[in-house]
Amino acid sequence: MPLVKQGKMVADGYIHVADDAEIPVDGAALISAARFLADPEVLLKRSSPTGVIWPNNRDPEELVPYLDKLAVVALVFPSFRDGRAYSQARLLRERYKYKGELRATGQVLRDQFVIMLRAGFDSFEVKKDADAEAFAATVKRYTVFYQPTGDGRITALHQRMQLRHAENAR
Repeated sequence: MPLVKQGKMVADGYIHVADDAEIPVDGAALISAARFLADPEVLLKRSSPTGVIWPNNRDPEELVPYLDKLAVVALVFPSFRDGRAYSQARLLRERYKYKGELRATGQVLRDQFVIMLRAGFDSFEVKKDADAEAFAATVKRYTVFYQPTGDGRITALHQRMQLRHAENAR
């Protein structure tokens, strides 16, 4: 599956390891939540980067003890109508201060790219190569937002308040 990162198509350096497959000794690996939680300490001792594929029906708080050792958390969108992974992303970024790669996987649609970025995602598994081009265009299209999030951008209201404060200071 194509991977979009920083607005462009990149090679995915992670192997998606099936639950019944042997975990490679070398190489970055993405492991299911169930398999990861069965023995996280052993998996995190690997010398290569390790990530977890986290379903949207699990509490991200279960990952908190391991976040500083996980290179990637891939949050699953089983349907474009199911937005629980947005909430998980915001919790991981804003409450739990996760600094690693936060990947959107599953039903990742181009019209949801901006809100995914605002929620804290920084990489996206997409269905088609054309989605990477659409992503780059979408990211540049929007520069002002009304809703506050943890992405560091100030809202339109705060921009207006700063402008008014600057005008009053003259």
